Amino acid sequence: MADAKKVTFEQLLAESEETVKPVIAGDTVDGKVLTVKKHEILIDLGAQGVGLVPRREASFSRNLEVGTEVTASVIDPEMEDGYVLLSLRKAVKDKGWDEILAKLDAAEIVEVTPFDANRGGLLVEYEGIRGFLPVSQLSAEHYPRVGSSDKDEILQRLNSLVGKPISVRILDANKKDNKLIFSEKEAIKDGLAERFAELNIGDVVKGVVTGVVDFGVFVNVDGIEGLIHISEISWERVNNPSDYVKAGDTIEAKIIAIDKERLSLSMKQLVEDPWVSEVENLKKGSKVEGTVTRITPFGAFVQISPAVEALVHVSELGEGSDVDPEKIFTLNERKTFKVLDVDKEGRKISLTIAK
Repeated sequence: MADAKKVTFEQLLAESEETVKPVIAGDTVDGKVLTVKKHEILIDLGAQGVGLVPRREASFSRNLEVGTEVTASVIDPEMEDGYVLLSLRKAVKDKGWDEILAKLDAAEIVEVTPFDANRGGLLVEYEGIRGFLPVSQLSAEHYPRVGSSDKDEILQRLNSLVGKPISVRILDANKKDNKLIFSEKEAIKDGLAERFAELNIGDVVKGVVTGVVDFGVFVNVDGIEGLIHISEISWERVNNPSDYVKAGDTIEAKIIAIDKERLSLSMKQLVEDPWVSEVENLKKGSKVEGTVTRITPFGAFVQISPAVEALVHVSELGEGSDVDPEKIFTLNERKTFKVLDVDKEGRKISLTIAK
């Protein structure tokens, strides 16, 4: 009888050893929360013992409650006090990377909420992994279009996006390098393609000014970025685009060109060209009053009406190559000139000094 009991005990021991697999560093284990303290969290691993999540991860796991089922990574299978040292963060990250790589392969649109910003873009966290949304990958609605020297304003506009959810696609993910890059442009490109297909050159569209720079105005047209070049803002000479519009203004503009990513727009083509009417009565040989607005080595530009600027070429100022327009004209002076030619097709008026 004793021999039978001995055999049974050995069998039970063998079965137990097969059932209770020893934990190894790097393993992923499942368990239930036993206690949650300020400095540590204890996890019931069943026959594999009790796991300890240290203080440095307590804040990361602050939402855990007793009885919650968790997945953790083994850092040290046997500490001096007999506990198994665990990491919840590593387990969450490992699981997060699996989710991220699956969504990258599927080109799935996900939602992220930036928690910080720098001049290069927005810092986000997704599935427990920190990532980056570069400025260059923001949509027309969110891109901080400002002057190249306004670095503080760029950061200010990016900071305004912190805490606000943004739909994105994963652009690049590399677990080994801990690299995770998002793109808002990629998330909206399908919808933009449909909108582009509905637009035609000559259409008048409404949009919101997203930025004013030295060379023109950026406009968000229903998610599509448009640019009004400085030469298309007004029929009159424009020195500073910010004199005409400011960020946040809603404006109308005419589409003058369409490419794959941007619309070229015009404000001035929505109104009649005043140049045409102002040169109507200008005739060759007639005399006009004008103000010198610019002096260059090849001549002087003269404003003869609000929309008409004419040129007095250096060849009209004397013979020889040593003629210096700056010695003949003074900036902002008014003089009487004679019209030499009116080229309406080329929009050019040639003058000479009246005698």
